Amino acid sequence: MEKLRVIQWTTGKVGKLALRAILDDPRLDLVGVYAWSPDKVGTDAGTLCGRPPCSVAATDDVDALVALKADTVVYTPFMADLDHVLQLLEAGVDVVSTNLFFNVGGVKGATKERLEAACARGGSSLYITGISPGWINTMVTAMTGVCRDVRKISILESADCSVYESKETWEAMGISLTGTTPQIAEMAKLWMMPAEEAVQRMAHALEYTLDDIEFFLAYATASQTVDLGYMTIEKGTNAALEVGWNGRLDGSTIIQMKFRWYLTKHLNEGWEFSDDQYRVVIDGEPGIDTRIRFIPPDHWGNHEWDTMTALPAVNAAFNVRDARPGILHLADVGLPRAPAGQWHAARG
Repeated sequence: MEKLRVIQWTTGKVGKLALRAILDDPRLDLVGVYAWSPDKVGTDAGTLCGRPPCSVAATDDVDALVALKADTVVYTPFMADLDHVLQLLEAGVDVVSTNLFFNVGGVKGATKERLEAACARGGSSLYITGISPGWINTMVTAMTGVCRDVRKISILESADCSVYESKETWEAMGISLTGTTPQIAEMAKLWMMPAEEAVQRMAHALEYTLDDIEFFLAYATASQTVDLGYMTIEKGTNAALEVGWNGRLDGSTIIQMKFRWYLTKHLNEGWEFSDDQYRVVIDGEPGIDTRIRFIPPDHWGNHEWDTMTALPAVNAAFNVRDARPGILHLADVGLPRAPAGQWHAARG
């Protein structure tokens, strides 16, 4: 069986789950791990992700990792290091990234030119799956394949976010505060840039040239004081938000990605929420209206949901290997999928 030689780059919340997926995938051979934290250097990769020891130790030696001549790097750091990525691409290593390179200006302008040049020199590819959403945009783009006409695509994500125990994150997004200030709106817009990127990716794959992408933000307020343990939301302050992006063309919204997140359902505005994480509506011929609900196993903790960020990157490795050199888009990579048959065979 053909195997890809893979390096996992960082082992944080998403990286740990990607590392676990690589070790579990019979198609992939883990040959290296980059550790950002000094205290992880020298630790066995299996130990870092809750798997048995695998005799691959984490390192912060970039040159040593490049020298391994791996096929693919699964790149999951919180902050991108452009020099590291350029070095990998120039060495001929494909990079599949959940990171969107926002801290270096995004994949545009001079950054895009440098990445494309590195791919050309190494004959390598860069594919970005994204953080959240990192999967639904791929699925919805593929769903349009049944249509003879598409007029508008709407994606709504509905989620109970009270289990995400980060007071700092929610305050930055305006939760537990009163009203919407320009500062809150700008911070929310910054946090939601991955969704803007997802709209751009869908538009590119569907051959739209958008005139504009507009940001929108609204809040619902708590009808009673709610104590979440890690933060308190006082009555009358922001307790849920509706946020997202409209991709506009010729005066109309043709792609909308909307998120309705709540930390309590006790709201003055009476917003409704679905137990289905996604509702997708395609106004076309035929029209499509579908709902997607993710059902976690009993043993999942709160951060196991990051699996849905990690796995689209891991499962895209072979698609990226088979694609052209350069910065890849949805249409270049196709539809990554799980090696379900091989998992079945490995279970005996």
